[in-house]
Amino acid sequence: GGGNREEREGYIAAMSTRSRNLRTTMLEFALIDGVNDADEDADAIVEFVRVLYDRVPGIKVVVNLIPFNDIGHATFRKPSLDAVRRFQNRLVKNQVFTYVRTTRGDDESAACGQLATKRKSRVKVAALQ
Repeated sequence: GGGNREEREGYIAAMSTRSRNLRTTMLEFALIDGVNDADEDADAIVEFVRVLYDRVPGIKVVVNLIPFNDIGHATFRKPSLDAVRRFQNRLVKNQVFTYVRTTRGDDESAACGQLATKRKSRVKVAALQ
């Protein structure tokens, strides 16, 4: 759509002003079951990245796929592992370097951002001992 084109043009302008050794970038994409995990969505990322490669000399792009953390929301759900792998494979076969972020705790506290708080508390306790 037009929004992707505008975002891409802004990104191209920003990356083009950087020195070549600072043109590595990561695009993060949250995958939500039935919302944006279809083949057409993967193809849109491929097209977005291809234009970056065509227009920004020396750019390196990594796509980080982040499966939605299912917190029991009525509408949004975590995609299946098969759906995530299918999506990733579609990107990879089109020469898009891709990682899949592993989830760190699928419980409610992780979904609420409390995981980092709990981890910091453990670190503080360990430092005091």
